Amino acid sequence: MKEIFNNYKTSINNLLAGEKIIQIELLSKSLLNVWKNKKQVFICGNGGSAGNAIHLANDFNYGIDKKSGVGLRIDALPANQSIITCIANDEGYEYIFSQQLKAKAQAGDVLIVLSGSGNSPNVVKALEVANQMGLKTFAVLGFSGGKCKELAQVPIHFAIDDMQISEDLQTIVGHMCMKWLYANKINSDK
Repeated sequence: MKEIFNNYKTSINNLLAGEKIIQIELLSKSLLNVWKNKKQVFICGNGGSAGNAIHLANDFNYGIDKKSGVGLRIDALPANQSIITCIANDEGYEYIFSQQLKAKAQAGDVLIVLSGSGNSPNVVKALEVANQMGLKTFAVLGFSGGKCKELAQVPIHFAIDDMQISEDLQTIVGHMCMKWLYANKINSDK
């Protein structure tokens, strides 16, 4: 167990070192801009990444400004089973996120894609549609980064062939942004 723990900790520490802070800061500043301008954020992923998307949507909606209760306008696209199963059944699983964006998103909004591989057709399609619609697009990725690494305007890529560490890094990035937003909202209120 000790060896697994140390390897896990070392992997995360090594992956967080370096230039990733630049992309994470860009994401944080984009989220602050959306918050101030009452635009909207959309977040999506599959499997564990879907769970992370829902978790982070909660943090960004409520956790960043408990005092006033006015957090980010954010929509976790994997959260509504009725919409997902309807679109998957009628149009195909690859459209479950992009179809929602077509109905809900506007230019100036932000899309955050969470993906281990960066190759799932539904997140690839979401990035394609978001880029066409004029959204600012981000992707938090593991493994090679896949197609999403090339499609996202700001890819935050962690080159690790380990799904659990990839998914942990999604929440770490999200929580870093959450803390930064909270600190900057408080400072701008003074």
